[in-house]
Amino acid sequence: MTTAGSLSSELRDLYSAESARIGQEFTSTGDGWAAIAQRTALVERIALHLWREIISAEESRPPSFSLVALGGFGRRWLFPSSDIDLLFLHADRDTELAFKDRIRVFSQGLWDLRLRVSPACRILQECDRFDRANVEFAISLLDCRYLAGDGDLFARLHDKVIPKLIARETQSIVQSLADMTRSRHEKFGNTIFHLEPNVKDTPGGLRDCNVALWLSLLTSMDKLHDWPDPKSLLSPSTHKHFDPALDFLMSVRCFLHLRYQRDDNLLSWEAQEEAAKRGIGVYEGHAVSAADWMRIYFGHAGSIQRTATQLLEEIPAAWSSLSRHFQHLRERVSDTDFSVVDGLIFLRQGSAVQDPEVLLRLFHFLSVHGLRLSATTEYKIEQVLPSVAATPPRGAELWLYLGEILTQPHAAHALRAMHALRLLTLLLPELKTIDALVVRDFYHRFTVDEHSFLAIESLHRLRQSHSEWEKQYAEILNELEQPELLYLALLLHDTGKGVPSDNHVEGSVAIAEECLERLDLEPSEGETILFLIANHLEMSSALRRDIFDSATVASFADKVGTPERLKMLCLFTYADIKAVNPDALTPWKAENIWQLYIAATNQLNRNVDQRLHPDADLDDEKIFRLRTLAPVAGMKVKAFLEGLPQRYLRTYAANEVLHHLEMAEALGKHPIQVDLRRGRHWFELTLVTNDRPFLFGRVAGTLAAWGMNIVKATAFSNQAGTVVDTFYFTDRFRTLELNLSEWERFKNGVTGVLTGQTDLERMLKSRMQAEEKRTTPKVKIKTSIQLDDQCSSSSTLVQVVTQDRPGLLYTVASCFAHHKCDIEIALIDTEGQMAIDVFYLTANRKKLARGQLKQVESALTEALQSPS
Repeated sequence: MTTAGSLSSELRDLYSAESARIGQEFTSTGDGWAAIAQRTALVERIALHLWREIISAEESRPPSFSLVALGGFGRRWLFPSSDIDLLFLHADRDTELAFKDRIRVFSQGLWDLRLRVSPACRILQECDRFDRANVEFAISLLDCRYLAGDGDLFARLHDKVIPKLIARETQSIVQSLADMTRSRHEKFGNTIFHLEPNVKDTPGGLRDCNVALWLSLLTSMDKLHDWPDPKSLLSPSTHKHFDPALDFLMSVRCFLHLRYQRDDNLLSWEAQEEAAKRGIGVYEGHAVSAADWMRIYFGHAGSIQRTATQLLEEIPAAWSSLSRHFQHLRERVSDTDFSVVDGLIFLRQGSAVQDPEVLLRLFHFLSVHGLRLSATTEYKIEQVLPSVAATPPRGAELWLYLGEILTQPHAAHALRAMHALRLLTLLLPELKTIDALVVRDFYHRFTVDEHSFLAIESLHRLRQSHSEWEKQYAEILNELEQPELLYLALLLHDTGKGVPSDNHVEGSVAIAEECLERLDLEPSEGETILFLIANHLEMSSALRRDIFDSATVASFADKVGTPERLKMLCLFTYADIKAVNPDALTPWKAENIWQLYIAATNQLNRNVDQRLHPDADLDDEKIFRLRTLAPVAGMKVKAFLEGLPQRYLRTYAANEVLHHLEMAEALGKHPIQVDLRRGRHWFELTLVTNDRPFLFGRVAGTLAAWGMNIVKATAFSNQAGTVVDTFYFTDRFRTLELNLSEWERFKNGVTGVLTGQTDLERMLKSRMQAEEKRTTPKVKIKTSIQLDDQCSSSSTLVQVVTQDRPGLLYTVASCFAHHKCDIEIALIDTEGQMAIDVFYLTANRKKLARGQLKQVESALTEALQSPS
């Protein structure tokens, strides 16, 4: 008998050598199917070796006990780092108890090889039960395969128990599988178009391949009460698109596992570059550009997603109870051209789509009701596309239907369906440049075309929103005279990203001009669309200025010109930011957009906000509320507000102002007052103290040293030199979130740095050393410093655009302090890995002198170039 140590060493050498050989062969051939077949055979060989050494010298024994492969191992889809699912199947409890210790030794033998094994022990009777809390086990049985032990026991499982289970529980299993799939899709925004997709779990990934095959298998077994021929699961027309897509994904996942040396399925930018150079999944392994390779990926992912989605829609058992209710309601919307059956749209006459007008009416029908096209209808559309391409609708005929589609509640759904069938780019060839285009800025999460669809979708969803601040945007959306112009501008606004240009906005305008000429819009309509595209970043740029400054508002309002355009630009900005990624439009950013919209509306209506003076503006609502809440503190309120900028009162609610006043009055007891609160999205640290050099920078440095990520900051000081600084930050390592006891230590840490009792430099050095090991920028951001002495009547503006990194705000603020500059306002913003920070600076309450400004620029440039 081989000793345990020598057996383990022998198998480890075998696994290591064979794994290396499989990897080298894949590098040479790029054949994913061959790699997974070889790894499956290798793991099976090792498992059988252990079975003979530990369980039974004969592979077909002992009686009443079997070793069964499940999941990916069962269907022979073991990727280089995949988990290994095993079932130890027993006829009864006696064998389960008898082999308990040997099963543990067997499993340990696999774990010693660093194989990720997921073992399960069941008696045969337990496999006949459906457990809603463990649906995955029932589904894994669909891929069961005999490895060793009692063959008759496995045959009873495969030929009797599982078909009986499926016959009894098909509805429940299919419903659970459908719910899990929809939940997973929702996690990824229900789209395949991610810049860095997960090739396993993202919609259109390998998990959806499994879902399609499982759904087909379950419905076939429900009808046959037996196992069907695997080749008959999908129709020949489906296999035509499904098989090449599966081949591609097999190669890509093998490539990722070998590249990362672990079960990591994220197709990162670096992985995309390497895959494109090596031609992974491409015919004969030809090298292509990363952008073209990703288009190939999205094409295959789209085929898989369509197959899985169609099966989810076509199989009644896969419907949720709510969708089942809506399917019956939707069947009533059938008309003379289209019939709706089980929530799918069918053509009453298949040849009707040869008429372009009927084709456009079909997608208008889709945009109104939010239904899906049946596979038959999609096939009919694909058949007529060549004839439509020969004489595509254009001019007023096309704009009549396109404009109507864009304004319907399910416009984005209809546009995606048109895009998937290649109809949208046929009608609007300008969109070809951004078809599945990946732009690598680490800020946007989706491809350029999907970003545009999401922007349109986000506006339509406003009408269903229950959020108070979103209802404000919904109101002005309902007030638009021609909303279709806004939607068309959103559809075209990023087309310039698909052509070589230093300025994508200019490129988009040029492309849009060609499109508008073909659509034959009225000149005034075209001007509005081109204005929106040309200025779609203006509002975002204005948000990086003091939006409570009358000069900023007047400048922005002057560019917009009319209230109608202002409404459109406000909604455009909202939608454009919201479509970037789920976290891009924070509540404070949405509120700032709204504040700027209101201020610009007032400006256009000649009702400009004036600066507040506590003595003169007795009727100001905020001043009135303050005096109502604290009638006996009138003189204290006046003294505290004296010299604070108007922005302060616009930024804080009346109760927050009074809280700051209380903190200011407590300075006699302790010279540094610190308040820490947890908001809905971040923590808020408010500091009230007497002004001193390096104050803002030291607080920013302390936060960086604690590993906090500053997302926003405000800095105010009154005439008496009392400072109110508020930092809004996220807790990257959940230090405060998980440890309430750390709150006091954190506040004491801030106080200790400001009083000089704590060495900030040492804290920062330790943090920076840890960060250097952890973070490598994926996108290189070129540093730029913009100086503006004209945009504010009392301050000098400095805008810093640079690579975001821990301690950045500390570096910048310290540089200002070294040159005796006071930060009046700080506007902190981050887009992906790009920091965009704007500071309003003064020296002795005046704008910076030209010489001092040059010194600041030079010192800041040097500080930002330093690697430490």
